[in-house]
Amino acid sequence: MPRDREPLNNLILYHLLKWSVVSPVFHTYFRGRVYGVEHVPQTGPVVVVSNHASNFDPPLLSCCLRRPVAFMAKEELFRVPVLKQVIRLYGAYPVRRGEGDRAAMRAAIASLEAGWATGIFLQGTRTPDGRITDPKLGAALIAAKVNAPLLPVSLWGTAAIEPPGARWPRSVPVTVRIAPLIPPPPSSARSVLEDLTQQCAETINHLHSLGR
Repeated sequence: MPRDREPLNNLILYHLLKWSVVSPVFHTYFRGRVYGVEHVPQTGPVVVVSNHASNFDPPLLSCCLRRPVAFMAKEELFRVPVLKQVIRLYGAYPVRRGEGDRAAMRAAIASLEAGWATGIFLQGTRTPDGRITDPKLGAALIAAKVNAPLLPVSLWGTAAIEPPGARWPRSVPVTVRIAPLIPPPPSSARSVLEDLTQQCAETINHLHSLGR
C-alpha cells in the first residue's frame, strides 16, 4: 500500500533547505508569484506534470508545491559530494543513461508507491519558450498504473533564467500556476492516455499564456 507522505527525514530537511535557500531566492531574486496552491494535495502520491525550460525548474516547483517533488536525475549527479545529498533530499531518483524510458518509468512508479509527489516534465525535455509542443504519454501511463491523480503546473519566466552564454542565472520574474487535480486515467488504453495527455498539455499551455 502507498504511504501517505514522503519520509519524515526528507520532509524535515526539505523544509530547512526550502526556507533557508530556495524560497528566499524564488521570492526575492526571481520575484516569484504562485497561484493555485490550494489545488495541491498534501498527502498521498500525485503525478506532477509541468512544462520545462530551465535547470531551476525542479527546486522552484517543489518549493511552490509545499512538499518535496521527486524528479529523475542522471546517475552521475549522485556521485558528487554534497550535491547527491541535496538532490536526494528533494526526492531525485537516479536513472542510468542509455537504460531508456522503462527504467525511468520503474523509478517513477516506485517513488509514487512510496508516497511521494513525483514530477514528470510532460515533453520530457526543455523547450526554448517553456511551451509544450510535443507531449509524451509517460506521465498518463504512470498515473494509470499507480492510480494516482495528475497535477498540471505551469512555470512561466524560467526560460529566461539561463540564456545562452550567461555565466550567472538572470534575475527575472517567475510565475508558477497550479491547476486543479485531474483524476487518474480509468484505463491504460492508448486513446485514453492520449486524451489525458492532451488535456494536461492544453491546461499547462493555457496557464503559461496568462504570463505574469
